[in-house]
Amino acid sequence: MELKGILAFVIVIGSALLIIILSFRKLQQKLPFDLRPFPALKRLQRAIGLAVEDGKRQHLALGSSSMLEPTSASALVGLSALDCVTQLSIASDRPPVATSGDGTLSILSQDTMRAAYLKGNAVEQNPFYNGRLVGINPSSYIAGTLPVVYDEYVSTHLLIGSFGPEIALVSDAADRQNAFVMASSDSLPAQSVLFAAAQEPLIGEELFAVPAYLKANPAHRASLHTQDILRWILIIALVIGSFLKLAGVI
Repeated sequence: MELKGILAFVIVIGSALLIIILSFRKLQQKLPFDLRPFPALKRLQRAIGLAVEDGKRQHLALGSSSMLEPTSASALVGLSALDCVTQLSIASDRPPVATSGDGTLSILSQDTMRAAYLKGNAVEQNPFYNGRLVGINPSSYIAGTLPVVYDEYVSTHLLIGSFGPEIALVSDAADRQNAFVMASSDSLPAQSVLFAAAQEPLIGEELFAVPAYLKANPAHRASLHTQDILRWILIIALVIGSFLKLAGVI
């Protein structure tokens, strides 16, 4: 095995071990550092709380990604966020609604909401029809999502998934309804339009931090801590390498 392959293997295994170790809640409480401040996600939590108090609904747009494609990572983040939002709004008169453009993703959203209600001992309140398949291509997905924005008393929108630039139509419609909008995507065209259209756009890897800040699972927080540790290791390695290069050692 080449040196690069061995190094990649060590990084992967080391990262996995760090995530497992840091997933223990007691250890997380003893860490000398915490997650970086993320004001946008604080405002999201506040918006969810206000929606519950006002009897309004939350909407999660999960995009059109197939679970068999590489873009499914963003869909999995959206499902984790859906689980958190559903648990936070169990007491609401209007439960969250999730829109998706893939059949498998739609079924998973229904199952995610059912599991959240089961955790909250409120399974009888589970509205299975709120995990909706609204369109199977980008245009029909947007067309099926817009009625949710206009007609279902939604005050908080969380747009997380694989979108095209047409997602700006949903963000603009939500803004016209004076609703809170947080949005992110794994697609560069979608990121560019959401940066201009959404109230709270998330850029790049910020997408994958959403479940951790919503306290979905200790493993989510552990993954962010692991990323920070790896960044510091990389920075230290670059600094040491620079000094060794200047000294003529390497």
